[in-house]
Amino acid sequence: MNMTQLERMKNGKGFIAALDQSGGSTPKALEIYGVKKTAYANDDEMFDLVHKMRSRIMESPAFTKERILAAILFEKTMDSKVEGLYSADYLWDKKGIVTFLKVDKGLADQENGVQVMKPIPNLQDLLKRAKDRHVFGTKMRSVIKEANEAGIKAVVDQQFAFGKIISGAGLVPIIEPEVDIHAPDKPAAERMLKDELVKHLKALASDTLVMLKLTIPDEDNFYEDLAKFPNVLRVVALSGGYSREEANEKLARNHNLIASFSRALSEGLQVDQSLDDFNNMLDKSIQNIYLASIT
Repeated sequence: MNMTQLERMKNGKGFIAALDQSGGSTPKALEIYGVKKTAYANDDEMFDLVHKMRSRIMESPAFTKERILAAILFEKTMDSKVEGLYSADYLWDKKGIVTFLKVDKGLADQENGVQVMKPIPNLQDLLKRAKDRHVFGTKMRSVIKEANEAGIKAVVDQQFAFGKIISGAGLVPIIEPEVDIHAPDKPAAERMLKDELVKHLKALASDTLVMLKLTIPDEDNFYEDLAKFPNVLRVVALSGGYSREEANEKLARNHNLIASFSRALSEGLQVDQSLDDFNNMLDKSIQNIYLASIT
């Protein structure tokens, strides 16, 4: 493990940029960016266009280590190059930004009010490739839609089972049990989730490090004590469908919680913007998210 990167993730000031839209969410991300579905004929062309969008973000003078600690990449982004370097090497060597890899393969159908992850075949091979590409950690997402104890237990059990495998491969897993912002009983779901997280964190081996990526809670600072566990490198927040303004406002009220935003980061960016307009819009987004993250 790169100890410089470990120190940066533990104590650095800033936030995580999530650039990991995958197959299911890519068309929507492109459409918001101003690229219509008629602009590509197949998946290869679609991923080529989204890589150009991500490269434009990564190459921007606004995208620097002064405000951004890390970026989460999709597998195809990890295997693609920016300015002649593989994405993780470009981000670390040129920008000083740590990288994580999205490893989940999407969500299973809803059961007991939740969606656990689909199986992750060939996970060990993917983790080896991530290490070879100089990636620091991973990210995997489940979704909680109702305050259902059995469902929430299943989500957290699965997340930590995979997390131990990932940690054993020398990477730091970001455990992401998202609570849907539209859940009718969101505060109750968050209480159940926190109880399960605490149980698992208490049971972790002392040398197993994890990060937690959680929906911004209804109760301010509800997750603050999770950051005090010695195994928890960082607690980060997803924007979850809130607008950037609302997500920043909620985030700023939570101490020791930093952003790991995807859609909220790229809000307002357009494919046909001039270089100056694109960079200025991204700079404003990054600054606002940064300020909300360091409260």
